[in-house]
Amino acid sequence: MNQSEKINELLSSLVKAQALMGGAVKDSKNPFFKSSYADLGSVIKAIKEPFAKFGLGYVQFPIGEGGVIGVKTRIVHESGQWMESEFTMPLSKVDPQALGSAITYFRRYSLQAMVGIPSVDDDAQSFMVKPLSNVTLKTIIGLVEKTGSDTDKILRAFNVEAFSELDDTGANKLISMLEKKLGSTSENS
Repeated sequence: MNQSEKINELLSSLVKAQALMGGAVKDSKNPFFKSSYADLGSVIKAIKEPFAKFGLGYVQFPIGEGGVIGVKTRIVHESGQWMESEFTMPLSKVDPQALGSAITYFRRYSLQAMVGIPSVDDDAQSFMVKPLSNVTLKTIIGLVEKTGSDTDKILRAFNVEAFSELDDTGANKLISMLEKKLGSTSENS
């Protein structure tokens, strides 16, 4: 963590703002895990008014270098005091969608952690599973292309930002679904 020379006014205001903040509301659905989670919008909504009331704000910057991406989050106070932290991870798939999804994920968790909002979502498990093999990823991508399936729709259904975030169970379920679709497509031809 980095900070301005003094952070006493910032911390005083942050403590007051935290007293008014609730948890971020679980308003997004994860159909694959049959659960709900708080998205970035819910996190921002939880802090917006308390931050404004006590002269606080935040900014977030995407950062990255050498296959590692992340977000720098800076909490600022009207006095000019600030504190900031970085949240980074290696990105297993480098494409615009995976990058954008990862940045959104990092923004949500970084902001929650820095301002002390209770972690109320349960979708972090997608980042805690072992990575899928390249063979499995290639199989999924190949089946998506062969079936003409909508990648965005599939990712939303499995509540992941990239196929590489699927766990083995999710990957196997998706492959099975795509193989069935491929079979029905070739029967109709």
